[in-house]
Amino acid sequence: MTQPPPDEDFDNRIVAVTLDEESIGRSGPDIEHERAIAIYDLVEKNLFAPEGADNGPFTLHLGITGNRLMFDIRREDGTPVVAHLLSLTPFRRIVKDYFMICDSYYQAIRTATPDKIEAIDMGRRGIHDEGSRTLQERLKGKVRLDFETARRLFTLITVLHWKG
Repeated sequence: MTQPPPDEDFDNRIVAVTLDEESIGRSGPDIEHERAIAIYDLVEKNLFAPEGADNGPFTLHLGITGNRLMFDIRREDGTPVVAHLLSLTPFRRIVKDYFMICDSYYQAIRTATPDKIEAIDMGRRGIHDEGSRTLQERLKGKVRLDFETARRLFTLITVLHWKG
């Protein structure tokens, strides 16, 4: 019986994520729930390969410093790999729209019809996808990641923007 080829991306993954506590504002249970799920899902399955770095696995610390989004990437043992600072400007409108539609969604799930909730949720997913594609574009040439990883990271970026 032949062995399947090794998965070359097995070590190109994030095994731990932390968010800069200074960057996080107060948030309610809905946002905390989104944050916990995004971190759990991200660590559970992801593709994350910093350009020029040998195989990981990696840890990721996300924060906002000034007008920049900080990706502090390290090896599992804490050895620094690279830190990327990305301008927040390309994300501002997307995050603002995302928060507006999330507010509508959370209000709708309490009172609206299933059709209305589904329509709002489709819009929410569309804006989330746009943010995920923007993140992939901003990280191009810096970090290779798949769309699902970008989606989960975008969720965490919105948590950093949330100011309660």
